[in-house]
Amino acid sequence: MTPNLTSILCVAAGVLSTSLAAADDVPVTTTGTGAATKGKSEITTDTKVETAAKKDPKDKDTTEWSVQGGLLATSGNTQSLAVTGGTAFRLRKGDDQLSAAAAVNYARAGTPAKGDKPATPPDTTVENYQAKVRYDRFISGSFVGFLGAQARRDRFAGLDLRLQIDPGVGYYFIDTKPIVFWGEIGYDFMHDVRRDDALLQKDGSMLDKTSSVHSARAFLGYKNKLNAGTALSFALEYLQGLSNTDAYRFNGEMIVSAKLTKTFSLATSFAFRYDHAALPGKEKLDTVTAASLVYSIF
Repeated sequence: MTPNLTSILCVAAGVLSTSLAAADDVPVTTTGTGAATKGKSEITTDTKVETAAKKDPKDKDTTEWSVQGGLLATSGNTQSLAVTGGTAFRLRKGDDQLSAAAAVNYARAGTPAKGDKPATPPDTTVENYQAKVRYDRFISGSFVGFLGAQARRDRFAGLDLRLQIDPGVGYYFIDTKPIVFWGEIGYDFMHDVRRDDALLQKDGSMLDKTSSVHSARAFLGYKNKLNAGTALSFALEYLQGLSNTDAYRFNGEMIVSAKLTKTFSLATSFAFRYDHAALPGKEKLDTVTAASLVYSIF
């Protein structure tokens, strides 16, 4: 799992589209001093594959593109460098929608020599790369079908690759302009290719290089446009392994965003990711909090 980061403030430019329900909210989420501080952007956490909220007929077609980036460097008592960046795209034409996103996070930290205390050479503390793509087909009434794929490479989670395929259907219980409440059910296929340095266990045993998990997926999402410039959203996801009852995961997220100008907005978020079957020696729970500056290109 990615190291558990707490109390991080992140100032990053650009973040991914404007609707959590559209799998377009890809906030620069990290913990503590921010995405730039620890180089943390989340796009392949499972809550990011939820269905796009249906718009009024006259507002359905849209093209959206946004970018984000952050940098933090410190010197003195602590020497660190962190970079984070990403991009997202969404195209909606009639009843068809295509969305895609990518992000990269990297950070190093160390301490200089002080008195009799030797220097700690800078070492990598965060390194992950993420990408996702999803197709939605809106069906008559309140139903939608979707197919998503996402990939993640995470050094500190012990993963050379985590590939997920997520087909499913969704249903809107409430679908109005200010409020959207919907649910999804489907299937999740997860295939891990583990890093060589994560295979050897303390007892001398070796993990398999690859592992696959078949899971059932359930999701609930809620979004409320409180006023013209403020929005609130929640997401909760549960994945249950079909062949291994111990392989289950919970993912959740809350986002509050407020517009500053026509193209800039400020978003704060909290997210958690719990993996009951995490690799040995890795934490099961990650939590991330963030404050991010959002810029929409169009």
